Parts: sequence; structure tokens; C-alpha cells
Amino acid sequence: MTDRVVSTLHGADLELGEGPAYDPAADIAWWFDVVGKKLFEHRFSNGETMAHDLPRMASVMARIDGGRQLLAMEDGLYIRDITTGRLTLHAPLEAGNPATRSNDGRTHPSGALWIGTMGRNAEKHAGAIYWHNGRETRTLFKQVTIPNAICFSPDGTTGYFADSAKGLLMRVDLDPLTGLPTGEPAVFFDNRGGNGGLDGAVVDRNGILWNARWGAGSVDAYAPDGQRIETIAFPATQTSCPAFCGNNGENMIVTSAWQGQTADQRRTDTQAGNTFLVSGGFHGMFDPVFRIAD
Repeated sequence: MTDRVVSTLHGADLELGEGPAYDPAADIAWWFDVVGKKLFEHRFSNGETMAHDLPRMASVMARIDGGRQLLAMEDGLYIRDITTGRLTLHAPLEAGNPATRSNDGRTHPSGALWIGTMGRNAEKHAGAIYWHNGRETRTLFKQVTIPNAICFSPDGTTGYFADSAKGLLMRVDLDPLTGLPTGEPAVFFDNRGGNGGLDGAVVDRNGILWNARWGAGSVDAYAPDGQRIETIAFPATQTSCPAFCGNNGENMIVTSAWQGQTADQRRTDTQAGNTFLVSGGFHGMFDPVFRIAD
């Protein structure tokens, strides 16, 4: 096992750090403070981090090309011009339901996006998980409370997701050409009764799934058979989501949060809300570009 070295990439004290992503062509990492309505940009070339204000909450970013990104926001999917920051609505997402917002999501190898929604106060069964291929949106799973851990096997034949409120990490067979399910979901890992909750996840080139465990201050690795094979500890309790970065995906970005903590918990959990960098020989994959239908 390779030694993992955890360091602070950016100490921004985010209320709800989420949705890290990496652009390998530009060597730039992106992530959100969902509640703070900010998009962070970190340039590894010079170590500079910039915060971009957003008009509404956002949680997921997908690359389109060198000049555009797709952002999942409260009421829809928006195309963002990277140079100007201009946002253009691409497709609505529960736009008629002000009680929900976007949460976890990721791009399938086919170029389609899976994106989850949830109640703004995590109301039971208020959300869903959707599939969007640039032209149409389909509902995949209904009555989801907190959608998380959306990620895919390297060949696109398996999808993973969780409802954090249930404590079950699920797997489902997919059509690799579309990213649509071809069967019924089955339990991949049962975390009920375990420490912490299942949050964001990503899969590496070897098919190992890396999942942030909210409340346990860790990122856990699961083999393709569902066995937990490694745990990386972090100096923040509420780790929220990982993403690979570096020339060959050898490093990992991990966001965290202080949302919901009491004043006493915040005084103890001094690095809550920081964004971390883990170095140590990962075999990471980068998310595919979102294939927009121009």
C-alpha cells in the first residue's frame, strides 16, 4: 500500500465544500461552497486560488471544452463561460420546485450526466437522481433523500450511487453507450450502523471506488467486490467528496464542510471546511467531458 500524505490545498473554511473537479488540460481544480454560493478555482501552476460568486447554489461542475463548463444549480443545468463567468440556462432541473436543489453528480463515460436533487433541509424523499444527455432529461430514481456517491466504472458498464439517509451504497448495470440502467440496483456496500455517512465518490482506473465518509473524517476505498480495503484519515470530520488530479491522476482533492456543527464542534474541528490534497500514487481517472448537443 502506498503511503498517503494529506495536506491543506486551501483553507477557505467552507460551510459546505462539495463537487471537486479537475481539468487536466489546464491543470486547474474546481470546487464549490454550496451554501456560500461560490465556485473556487485553484491553479496548480502558480498555487493561486480564486473564488467566483454565483447567483444561486451550485454543486456539480462538468467540463464541456476549453472555454465552457456545465454547472448543476438550484433550478437547472447552466453553461458557464470560463473567461467571463456568464451563465446561460441549458436545461431546467426541478425549476418549479423551490424546495429542492442540486446535490451530487458526475459525468458518465458516454458523456451523459447523472445529477441528484434533494430538499434544501434534507426533507425525506424530496429528491431524485436524473440522467441528462445534452438533449433530454430522464428520471432514474425517485424519492431520494440525499443523493450521493454517483460515479462509474472505467468501462461505463456499472453505476454507483447512494441515498446517504439509508446508508446503502448501490450498484447498477448500465448501457456503456448511453449511461442508462439496464437492470435493477443492488447493494454494493452496507454502511448501516457504521460510523459516518456515505458522501461523494469517484472510481479509479482499477475499478476501485473511493468514497468520502461524512462525519468520520475519512475517504474509504472499496474493491470491485464491495470490500473496504483502505481508509485515509483527514483532519476534518465532515469530508464530503473526492476527485483525482495531477498529470496521471496520482493525487486526490477532497472537500469538507462545517455545516450543521455547533460552536463547540467548530472549535474542536478546526480544519472543517478546508479543501485537502492527498498525494500518494493513486491510479485516478478524470471525468469525461459533458457532450452537449449544440
